[in-house]
Order: sequence, then structure tokens, then C-alpha cells
Amino acid sequence: MAVDGIFSTHSWSLMPFHFWSLVFFTFGCLIGSFLNVCIYRMPRDMSVVSPPSHCPHCKYAIPFYLNLPLVTWLSLKGRCRNCGAPISPRYFIVELVTGVAFLSCWLTFGNPAHPLPSLGLALVYGVFLAGLICASFIDFEHFIIPDEITLGGMVAGIAASFLLPSLHAAGSHGEGLVQGLWGAGVGAGLVYAILRLGKLLFGRQRVKLPPDTRIVFTETAVCLPDQVIPYEDLFYRPSDAIVLRARTLELVDRSYKDVRVRLSVGSLLIDEEKINPAEVACLEAVTGEIILPREAMGFGDVKFMGAIGAFIGWQGAVYTLMASSLIGAAAGMILIVFRRREWSSRMPYGPYLALAALLWLFGGQKLFRALFPM
Repeated sequence: MAVDGIFSTHSWSLMPFHFWSLVFFTFGCLIGSFLNVCIYRMPRDMSVVSPPSHCPHCKYAIPFYLNLPLVTWLSLKGRCRNCGAPISPRYFIVELVTGVAFLSCWLTFGNPAHPLPSLGLALVYGVFLAGLICASFIDFEHFIIPDEITLGGMVAGIAASFLLPSLHAAGSHGEGLVQGLWGAGVGAGLVYAILRLGKLLFGRQRVKLPPDTRIVFTETAVCLPDQVIPYEDLFYRPSDAIVLRARTLELVDRSYKDVRVRLSVGSLLIDEEKINPAEVACLEAVTGEIILPREAMGFGDVKFMGAIGAFIGWQGAVYTLMASSLIGAAAGMILIVFRRREWSSRMPYGPYLALAALLWLFGGQKLFRALFPM
């Protein structure tokens, strides 16, 4: 039997519609509980499977009866039962938002009034929204979107496009696969083009720092007072370089005073002295200004848009890019007006892409087709 047949609403109509509403909300809350694990552990390169859930303060292993979504956080008033340490409201918020996301997918795509009502569509879009939620919370806190979400999302979206052709209103599995591939390609390709253009136009960022600020260069990242930036987010082209004038510069085996430093992928220049950066484990500089290579977007956003396009097709990818730019610009201006950020401050773009993709699912398609009739 075809996947669409197995998951069609008719196959599940023996149970009341709102029985499935409760099931979707509950299942979404359970998924949200797992997303909390991913949000905390993925950016820290920790396993999402082992060790089991535990309090980050006292390491108390949380038994299953104290790991119930929504209920446990409310009953314990947001505190660990063992040590009393506060548990971030984020855990409750993620579980609730994911539950509502799954419920919304069922009410929209499982509704008999929908042109193609299907339990399969509701499930796939619920999982898609779960990925958007996870990526958004990680990007807000760490300015990264893990490959498990981006590359994994592309694979999942393309596979779902083949197994469930109705994801793209396709008439066959092969057509669904093609639409998924097109969506991933257009989504990633558009953002990649913007990344390259932005690099040409706005490729350098001069960061003013308090006098005598200490900057640490590790093997994988540059550590500023308020953020840690992986080199992979800075060195996109061979010509990309970090430049500064150091009052003092310290290596493991030597030190310098009042020198110009230029660090790129394959070279470390200290005035006229050239050193292989692979041989430098750690570098500390004291300065009041640093020039960083800058991207219009991070490469993680390229992969993230590829994943989004695989699920919602090339039209959805185009809409997501346009809508996210408007949302991001509006949000940035509001934050600047209320002095929550500076003009040159770094902003996570993943959440705006996620919000725009959400809008596409719940109404954006009609607006896009009205503006661009095919």
C-alpha cells in the first residue's frame, strides 16, 4: 500500500477527529522534551542519547516519572527536585511550542476541509516545525545551526518528498523526489548567492573594543569578550583574514610588543615574520580594535535553507527568503530603536528563516501564488 494511502485521513477516521488532536499535541510535547536535550547538548558536541536526562547543576538522574513534558516543570515550580536549582523556563516553552506546532499541523493538514487532508502531511510538517524550533533556539544562543539539523534536514526532506508526494502536491513518488531536490537546490543556491555577493560588498567588519582587551585565538575559534566565533564562520575564502594591532602578543614560547597581526587560513603574519598557524596552539593579544572578515550570512544558513526548501519546495524557499529578509529587517530596526543592539551587532538569521517558513505553511502559499501566478 502506498504511503499516502496508509496515512490518509480516511484510514484513521474510525477515531474522532479531536482524539487525534490530543494525540498530536501530546506527541508534540514529547518531541519538545527531546528538543530540549538537543538544544542543550548539540552545540556542546555532547551525545543526545547518553547520559540520560539529568540536572546540569547536581547531575541528579531524572527518573521517567519526573520527566513528563509540561507537567513536571509546573509541578516542581521550575526547580530541580533534588537540589532546588532553577530550571530554565525554556524547557517548558519549547515543550509547549512544539506541542502547539504539532496540533496546528493536524488541525490544518488533517482537517477534512483541506484540499489534500492527510495524517502523513500533518506528521511530516510537525517534524519539520520541530527542526525549525530546535534550530532557532540554538542559533539564538550560539549563532550556529548544527549539521545534524541542516544536512540531516535536507536528507529527511528529500526522503519525505519521495515517500509522500503530496508534500509537494506531486502525482508520483518520482515527481515528489524531483520537487524535493529542486527545493533543496534553490533554497541553498539562493542563500549561497547572497552570501557571495555580501562578501564582496561587506567583507570586513571593524570591531571597536575597550582599551587593552584580551583576545584569545584557540585552535578552532577566536574568543572575544562577549562571543566565541569559530574560524569556519570567518574564513570562507583564502583571502579572508583577521587583522589587528596588538599592544602585546603572547605565544606559548615567545612574546611581542606593538605588532601588526594578520591571521588567515594558511598564514600567521606578525609584522614581517611568517608562521604556520597549524603550529600555534594558542595565541593571546591585547588590543582595542580588531578587523574581522564578515559574511552577509553564515554558511549554516545556506544548509538550513536547503533543508527548508526540501520540505516546502522551491516556491516555498523563494517566499521564505523574501519574507525572512523583511522580518529580519523589521526586527533589527526595532532592536536598534530600543537600543537592544548596535548597527554592527551580529544577528542570528536562522530564526527569521524558520518564522518565514512557518508563515509559508500557514497561509503564505496563497499570498505567493497571488503575487506570482504560475
